[in-house]
Amino acid sequence: MPLPHQNRKQFIKTISIAGMALLMQKVEALNKKIPYSLMEESNGNVIYYSKFNAEYTTLRKGFNKRIDNYPNVIALCQSSAGVAEAIAYAKQNKLKVTVKSGGHCMEGLSCLEGGLVINLSLLNTVEFIDANTIKVGPACTLKKIYETLLPKGKYLPGGSCQTVAIGGLTLGGGYGLLSRKYGLTCDSLQEVTMVSGNGNIVNTKSDKELLWACKGGGNGNFGAITEMKFVVQKAAATMQRFKFRNQQVTVEKATTICSKWFELSKILPDTCFSAFIFNGRTTYILLTNIEKNNAVVNNFIATFKALSTKVSMGTAMHLSQALKNYYAEANPITFKNASAGLYKDFTEIESIIPEVFALVKKTPGIIYQVNTLGGTIQNAALEQASSFAHRDCFYFSELQAYWENPASANKFLTNFEAIQKVFAAKGIVAQYRNYPDINFKNTDELYYGKNIKRLLAIKNKYDADDLFAAPQSLRTGTIFPA
Repeated sequence: MPLPHQNRKQFIKTISIAGMALLMQKVEALNKKIPYSLMEESNGNVIYYSKFNAEYTTLRKGFNKRIDNYPNVIALCQSSAGVAEAIAYAKQNKLKVTVKSGGHCMEGLSCLEGGLVINLSLLNTVEFIDANTIKVGPACTLKKIYETLLPKGKYLPGGSCQTVAIGGLTLGGGYGLLSRKYGLTCDSLQEVTMVSGNGNIVNTKSDKELLWACKGGGNGNFGAITEMKFVVQKAAATMQRFKFRNQQVTVEKATTICSKWFELSKILPDTCFSAFIFNGRTTYILLTNIEKNNAVVNNFIATFKALSTKVSMGTAMHLSQALKNYYAEANPITFKNASAGLYKDFTEIESIIPEVFALVKKTPGIIYQVNTLGGTIQNAALEQASSFAHRDCFYFSELQAYWENPASANKFLTNFEAIQKVFAAKGIVAQYRNYPDINFKNTDELYYGKNIKRLLAIKNKYDADDLFAAPQSLRTGTIFPA
């Protein structure tokens, strides 16, 4: 692997004035054909880092401390031109490529072992183009977006974790507390600029099919998104939250509460979000509402108030303040999270829920959660305009596990996978791409469903050499039966 933009004569001149430690690092890097950081990078567009740079460790790590991948090269890009140069360098040196914007991928798929990572963390700005349109860099965090928009009375539907970046969230769909009212994050996407796997800078103004593909099917498949434009909406004035707890529940009691939650949550108005959570000891039911409670909401509250051992009834708060209650941890943690299926109703999982709950109860620290979808997410026009494949589902579920002691990892992972096998045996065939799991089989069908052939056509057009090839990325040349 040659040192980009630096020949051996220049290299010898450089090391002649370097300290001995730096000399040995750079000689070893050259011998191993791994580039070190270029401080005279190509026109300020990109800086390359290898394992011999102090910056490498910071740029490599993501939000999940469980993931510990080591790419050969990290390309810190400062523009679309820089990304294009990095892609050319990867092709020249036969390196596969992944893209890291915020680093929140639950399986670390944005950091490829042994390949080249295009790090977009410098592309993190947000600005208004007009009163209802914003231009955003893919690494811009949700916290920064909300703090920019909400003071102006505007809102972009997104998740609640403050350090998640907008790029990966949008490309996989993007849902959150207000998605039933405003739609998925990708539904607000109007335009993207992308550097394709073929090395070209393209814009969706000239290819609406690419825009369709990026709205739910774009994670690490076709190229690196360097700029996004969104339409923003009038923000809700307030949000009220409720929490209903049932402590020390049996598997049978948890199953009863879960069944009742599915029944009543399906008819909630679009202004509401709700979630059912079981951690093995306690069931939690969360409810938020951005408008006044109607009769359906009041019945939901009364029902679970009567069924609960502890109830928290919040007051309506300004949306900017209310969202902060859900910002979650800002610093990296050790965890295992994954999609556990998207469902239309409780009947799809009713027969296995007691077994799932028994396994959850067996391992404190494992959590099963189901969140409401539906509402505007199921709008027919939005479905036609995007590649997100699971709009007919009313619920999205997830498994979560958290631990601090490294010695506990095997126990958590073993029991986590045992629960996953129960869902797989039941034939759950829809999974959310933004909550991937490395153990999923046939991920093309699980993530993209009916849209897979159309997405593969985009893959073949924009990444003909299969440069973007992280685990679970679409692969050039894949053929599905008619």
